[in-house]
Amino acid sequence: MWHDADEFLAATVPFVSDGVAAGEAVMVGMTPAREEWLRDALGQTARDVHFVDITELGRNPARIMPAWQQFFNERSVNGGRVRGLGEPIWSGRRPEEIAESQLHEALLNVAVKPDTPCWLMCPYDAGQLDPSVIEEVYRSHPAVVDGQQYRGSHLYGGRDHVDRVFGSELPELAGPYDELTFDRAGLQSVPSFVATKAYAAGAGADRAADLAVAAQELATSSLQRGAAQGLVRVWAREDAVVFEVRDSSPISDPLTGRRPSTKDQRKGTWVANQLCDLVQLRSSPTGTTVRVHHWL
Repeated sequence: MWHDADEFLAATVPFVSDGVAAGEAVMVGMTPAREEWLRDALGQTARDVHFVDITELGRNPARIMPAWQQFFNERSVNGGRVRGLGEPIWSGRRPEEIAESQLHEALLNVAVKPDTPCWLMCPYDAGQLDPSVIEEVYRSHPAVVDGQQYRGSHLYGGRDHVDRVFGSELPELAGPYDELTFDRAGLQSVPSFVATKAYAAGAGADRAADLAVAAQELATSSLQRGAAQGLVRVWAREDAVVFEVRDSSPISDPLTGRRPSTKDQRKGTWVANQLCDLVQLRSSPTGTTVRVHHWL
């Protein structure tokens, strides 16, 4: 937790410079302003740090974890240690983006194996972020540094917290929507339905095509998981085109769509995350909802 530039640098500079001095690979994903602070304070040490613009990488928070995973895989060979400094939530993010960034933070605790030789620190601007965001930090992080005080979090929820968030319902969207029910026979109608509605709502032709591909993949995944049919809804909002795919087939892995697709994972959510601005996945024993956002 930090409240001004001095507090931010007091925690992050030693964390990064100590890692570089120890021969560890260090990756920093920060907003441009914070990256500039850190580069200036590190001086020549900054040349040995891999910097990433988190406002680009983390525009869709589900893309952050694959980037960390790739860095770990490339740099931790032969037992090499890795450090990461990541800022997934910053002032000005949309509520939906914050919700997915919070889920991302919680998922890191189950995605990274305990014996992985890595150390991650997540800076939060406690002076600018809403108190509810700060409260959530204590649920998703096992340890917290506030000023110079380092302590375990008594609210840390671990896997139980992940399951509770992943199994929750997404907030209902207000306003009218268009709806299409699909099954195997009608699967091919899904992409044209979404593309037509998205284009009419203001998405460009290329982006409408991306949304159509994402919808096709998600609908296909629904049927592959065993759902007899699914439901697609599309909202044309002032700031976004939103569509969601609902079905009665649950997903058990909360990391679905946040790791490269393998034979054990469904392809649809991964593809949607690569093509779309924001993807929200929630699943419980009664079914699955995947909500996709394209910002206008």
